[in-house]
Amino acid sequence: MTTPLVSEFDGCGAGSSGQQAVRPAFLPVYLLLGVAFGFVLSRSEVLSWFRIQEMFRFQSFRMYGIIGSAIVTAALSVALIKRAGLKAASGEKISIPRKELGNGIRYAAGGTIFGLGWALTGACPGPLFALIGNGVTVMIVAVVSALLGTWLYGKLRPSLPH
Repeated sequence: MTTPLVSEFDGCGAGSSGQQAVRPAFLPVYLLLGVAFGFVLSRSEVLSWFRIQEMFRFQSFRMYGIIGSAIVTAALSVALIKRAGLKAASGEKISIPRKELGNGIRYAAGGTIFGLGWALTGACPGPLFALIGNGVTVMIVAVVSALLGTWLYGKLRPSLPH
């Protein structure tokens, strides 16, 4: 059995990291991090459809505070990574390429599709597995739909404007 190369998984920037092999030894770590993330999502109630509804009706600052603190944490983390010149577990330097806005249509279209999916399911893609873990099994439909949409994008990607 051969170990797949990251470059074989083109898309979402995976192909830009060279020929680094996928390390199966890290999979349990990723699983534990995912479980911890799901636990935090559950305890903070960001999985709650009612909390999301409160946010969109401007009835509560809670979700905006959580999202805002996540943005600040991410910005500080990226600044720290750049300043300290940190390296990935594979030893390569972590680099974050700049995105070009272009005319912005692709971002507007993607944001609209994302927002429609969020509105229809009552959940952002991140917490879908945590919702299933909390017994909201109807979200299996959302996960399967997201996977089918990702597969379709992969098939259509060469013919889409980028």
